[in-house]
Amino acid sequence: MTAMGTPVAVASSDPWSQALLSSLAPAAGPLEAVQRRGRAGLTHQAMPSRRAEAWRFTDTAVIQAIAPQLLQPAPEALPACGEGVWRLRLDGGEEALADQAWPAGLTPLPGPDLELALGQTLADTGGREHWPVLLNKATAPRVLALRVRGEVAPTLELVSEAGAGPGVLPVRVLLLLEEQARLTVLQVHRSGGANLTSVVVEARLGRGAHLSHGVLAQGHPEAALLAHLAVVQHPDSNFDQVSTAAGWGLVRVEPRVLQSEGSAATSLLGLQAVRGQQLADTHSQVRFGGPDGTLEQGHRAIADGAGRSVFNGAVQVPQAAQRTNASQLSRNLLLSDRARIDTKPELEIVADDVRCAHGATVSRLQQDELFYLQSRGIGVDQAARLLLRGFCAEVLAALPAAAAPWQPLEHLLDQEETGDPEGTGDQEETGR
Repeated sequence: MTAMGTPVAVASSDPWSQALLSSLAPAAGPLEAVQRRGRAGLTHQAMPSRRAEAWRFTDTAVIQAIAPQLLQPAPEALPACGEGVWRLRLDGGEEALADQAWPAGLTPLPGPDLELALGQTLADTGGREHWPVLLNKATAPRVLALRVRGEVAPTLELVSEAGAGPGVLPVRVLLLLEEQARLTVLQVHRSGGANLTSVVVEARLGRGAHLSHGVLAQGHPEAALLAHLAVVQHPDSNFDQVSTAAGWGLVRVEPRVLQSEGSAATSLLGLQAVRGQQLADTHSQVRFGGPDGTLEQGHRAIADGAGRSVFNGAVQVPQAAQRTNASQLSRNLLLSDRARIDTKPELEIVADDVRCAHGATVSRLQQDELFYLQSRGIGVDQAARLLLRGFCAEVLAALPAAAAPWQPLEHLLDQEETGDPEGTGDQEETGR
């Protein structure tokens, strides 16, 4: 996905960004104006440091160790598609998006419509000047922009395979769902080496539209994933996201959802696993712009070795959002004395007629459950693995059926050690 041409020398506010911008060809193509704005933004905004409140748990050392250049992916073999799946690779060149025979209901967005729509959802959700978004704008040479009409029968599978090569792989997607449109999307991000995958997804849901969005992020200990999602929902629409991540040196996932007038339904499920020195960081934001909106959010994490998991879920319920019904629950497993969990479900409520609840638990594998399984002839390691499978099952069951060939459970558990189940007394729990 590297554009060709003479590199442009630029000044930037941090050495890594400066090196990256200096390696880029001049802005060109359909996203020329977007690239220029992104590069201008990076020259004035440094890579976030832990001095910034939103990044205080996020060590960017993994990013700074990655070669500051565009990645040139080598073709990688992928598992066969399941039935009812329409796959598109987003790690190739322009030919990956050209001359496609699109499934019924999907239409590429023409230039004038694209110019009007691209970035609008980012602005509405407050992420347009966010550093990971500027990075994506500065580097992405193209965008997959689709209008969705009616019910799209196949699952749209979008694959970005970074492989083992060095550099930055930018992926940008824009989805406009018209009234009553229905679409299921599975995004797969994979890495096998020291590289950075930068993802920005925008989605606007018309009245009565339904978008199911599954994410599988299967990484490498020297790789980083920065994934930003911006969603605007109109009344009577439904947005469901199920996201899993494991194996990355650093993964930061940031879904931002705005129910523009309320009266919509949002569901966010997340599962992340870390070990070694890995860090998985989820920062979500859901804002209700009107009454009668609903939110169900569940986040789970498994931390082993010296891994660290972070969850910060912000829910904003202003005065106009009466009769909002929102629930948020963070459940976490510590498998090692050196692992760390930081969890912060957060409700900001101004409206006075609402039903909102939140809670968080951090615990170890339960000794009584391990004993029960061992008493029936199951070894301690196998017993621990069975409990971990049960912990993951609820989230994985909500993934689109198209996720099965990618073996999400096996990948999550292969990243984990069963750890020392002792010390179950060191538990922390806060109720709703």
